[in-house]
Amino acid sequence: MALPYPTPTPHINARPDDFAPTVLMPGDPLRSKFIAENFLDDIRLVNNVRGVQGYTGKYLGVPVSVMASGMGIPSIGIYSYELFNMFGVDNIIRVGSAGSIQEDVHVRDLVFGMGACTTSNFASQFHLAGTYAPIASYKLLRTAIDAADRLGMRYHVGNILSSDPFYGDEAGIPDALNGTLNWKKMGVMAIEMEAAGLYMTAARAKKNALAICTISDNVFDPSQNTTAEERQSSFTDMMKVALETAKEMY
Repeated sequence: MALPYPTPTPHINARPDDFAPTVLMPGDPLRSKFIAENFLDDIRLVNNVRGVQGYTGKYLGVPVSVMASGMGIPSIGIYSYELFNMFGVDNIIRVGSAGSIQEDVHVRDLVFGMGACTTSNFASQFHLAGTYAPIASYKLLRTAIDAADRLGMRYHVGNILSSDPFYGDEAGIPDALNGTLNWKKMGVMAIEMEAAGLYMTAARAKKNALAICTISDNVFDPSQNTTAEERQSSFTDMMKVALETAKEMY
């Protein structure tokens, strides 16, 4: 397939055929390494520019790639754009962490982002005469939910919020506490920082995207929060669901 841009890119030092059709995309490069080493066979490192590790291997005989996105919409916007448009990737599944803002969404539950609200101005680049509603690929979402059911996972499906700031400008109080009740009253389940940008980039490229997040903390109850090490290596339920989804999409 002829691709419209040259490779390698400034951010991904790879050939187009280095990536599988589906890429799992955690924010943390160490989570990318963990997934590759613990779930994939015949892995090879295909990118390490700026320490953003990307691997391709096989999951139960099916080619799958995993590469980190970094934090925030600008970062995942760059990597997803290049993967979709320059490396021929068809599907990107974000496997990240999120903070719950609903009482029935508990730490370590899975959250599937059917839609992704955002505080970002990322959509302005598309020159739309209105407000864009970023949504997941239905095919990916349906496949992932089926996998979660087979595996007996506890999960929630609905709206999430992709926030630009992590810290709000109110004496160092985390942004999640500023105005969060307004998102909560509209049924938003959790807050993270990447999904909306990924969904918009996928829509523009006519590709597929889905965010599967593990609840790592509760915005209103910090006593439930997980550690950085736990977020890196123990959120295996979402990894299994994402890998099963990648297998079914091949």
